[in-house]
Amino acid sequence: MVKELIEDNPLNAGADALAAKGDAAVREALEKAGRRLQEIEDAIGAVIIGQKDVVHQVLIAMLAGGHVLLEGVPGLGKTALVRTIGGVTGLGFRRIQFTPDLMPADITGTQIYDARSTGEPFKFIPGPVFSNILLADEINRATPKTQSALLEAMQEKTVTVGGVGHPLPEPFFVLATQNPLEMEGTYPLPEAQLDRFIFKINVAFPTAEELAAIGNLTTGAANPEIKKVLEPGEMLQWQQLVRKVVVVREIMDYAVQLVLATRPDSPEASEQVRRYVRYGSGPRGLQALLLGARAEAFRAGRASVGYDDIRKVAAASLRHRLLLNFEAAADGITPDTLIRGQAGDI
Repeated sequence: MVKELIEDNPLNAGADALAAKGDAAVREALEKAGRRLQEIEDAIGAVIIGQKDVVHQVLIAMLAGGHVLLEGVPGLGKTALVRTIGGVTGLGFRRIQFTPDLMPADITGTQIYDARSTGEPFKFIPGPVFSNILLADEINRATPKTQSALLEAMQEKTVTVGGVGHPLPEPFFVLATQNPLEMEGTYPLPEAQLDRFIFKINVAFPTAEELAAIGNLTTGAANPEIKKVLEPGEMLQWQQLVRKVVVVREIMDYAVQLVLATRPDSPEASEQVRRYVRYGSGPRGLQALLLGARAEAFRAGRASVGYDDIRKVAAASLRHRLLLNFEAAADGITPDTLIRGQAGDI
């Protein structure tokens, strides 16, 4: 019902508000989806202390059908968060611990020779990538060659082994964790792989109150129970509906201008961007902005995207797509500083 309501919505013709006819039905359907999503956030919050913004952004990325890179120092609960999301959503979950000796076949799978086979002698053994949610734990501890084994899976949702393509299950998400690059034993992710993450989310250190609650929860006798909330197929249905949320021309122009403003060779770039940025965002940055904003609007129960939706997802969508120079590091300039400045100036 929700799909038909959004498809028939006059906003698809470029209107700025819902017409009176069908308005109540559309809102009721969107509010129902919003309540279900709130149940998910509450169920995750019962296990994960704090990090509400991180949980919200991860769910927005999943609604948009994208992959997420979580960055933070060890011990902040990044792995526990992803594991909890897998349990709450009821989606198939697999974990890979990335290490320097991890090989691409350890991720994608491999072919083995079966001498007893009466047909094809080579049999494909699927790797852990064949799941709904793949936790790539400490992804930047593996070599670039191994990291790049995920490129096809993240973009095409398939894995090719021995010249044969194998489709991945739907939905498919890579939720990767990463330690800051200045820590020992890490390798920078290739730019091509960074670009395939719809969001890069920074996981902050908990407050004193949150730290005390974490201590009580994790060192006590009782373990928090992970409650399954989603029914099969709900996430896929929501992903389809998110793409039906309308982006009117003015909002599209705003998103395009924001992406162009991150490129130092663009007339839209500010003096700070020209001074500190080596390379800016590309087309995937615009796609991340629009899908993230559509998901934000859907989560809020709205059938059209507003300017605030673009601003809410701007930093997570673009921070990993900006390559800064050495002068920026010396002056303490971060991608977030530049993105928020540009988002407010346009």
